[in-house]
Amino acid sequence: MKHPRRTFLQFAGAAAAAPAFSRLASAQAYPTRPITVIVPFPAGGGTDNVGRIVAERMRVSLGQPVVIENVTGANGSIGTGRVARAAPDGYTVVDGIWNTHVANGALYPLQYDVLKDFEPIALIVSFPYLIVANKTIPASDLKGLITWLRANPGKATEATVGVGRAQHVGGVLLQKMTGTRFQFVPYRGAAPAMQDLLAGHVDWMLASPDYSLSHWHSGNIKVYAATTKLRLASVPDIPTADEAGLPGFYLSSWQGMWAPKGTPKSVIARLNAAVVDTLADQMVRGRLADLGLEVFPRDQQTSEALAAYQKAEVEKWWPIFKEAGIKAE
Repeated sequence: MKHPRRTFLQFAGAAAAAPAFSRLASAQAYPTRPITVIVPFPAGGGTDNVGRIVAERMRVSLGQPVVIENVTGANGSIGTGRVARAAPDGYTVVDGIWNTHVANGALYPLQYDVLKDFEPIALIVSFPYLIVANKTIPASDLKGLITWLRANPGKATEATVGVGRAQHVGGVLLQKMTGTRFQFVPYRGAAPAMQDLLAGHVDWMLASPDYSLSHWHSGNIKVYAATTKLRLASVPDIPTADEAGLPGFYLSSWQGMWAPKGTPKSVIARLNAAVVDTLADQMVRGRLADLGLEVFPRDQQTSEALAAYQKAEVEKWWPIFKEAGIKAE
């Protein structure tokens, strides 16, 4: 006959092991139900468009529906915060961007840590920017634009899509690198900013190719350079900032996917494999290229690469936010 204490300890040990075994079995079987991808911005925007293209193809790899849910507000921090507080089981993830996982950490007093409260899954695409100006600006190239800005301190205007967004911080970086001064004119979105650029109400802006190239092709704006290390495959005629006379001026927004902190490594690996498989699909790549976006190289699609990339971006941009005194309105 077993000793009562020994029997109790056996039952206690089995009870303690049950949740761990359950989590392990669940991770091995993952996924067994639909996965929700939180897009922390409105439907129809750039982040949402990419999220839907990727989610649609991930469903094939995962064998379960992948559902987009738009949770908006506070520059993406509301939806991102919801994922930070979600169960770490792989069924709620976030399609985040430079704003949500870099800039917001410097802009807002968040209830979560952009680096510590998430498990990186994969980098997806980068959103390059073009240095563009209205066609009345006398400069014919980037060096000429910088010379013109220096000759008109405090008078020129840059259109930006809100305080603390990539275009705004990129303008601050350009001022720092060139010793120029100009005014920032914030807009609610890229479309009204471009409209005012076309009308000549503002002088220049950092614009995404998806909404600026058509105006360049029609001769309504000037394009001086791409803020990338390599020329854009979709428009190889446009020089990089390095080539055009502003070496080291790199600016891009980018999109990746994260899960809540504590999500099992096997689940992260399964999600990463689905993203990698999706980004290898030629139809997906074509749809993303049509939006002027660039898929990250295969060796940068790992969870480790996203962690390192995000950390490097925080180390690069947070001091610029601090030095310029940029805070959310």
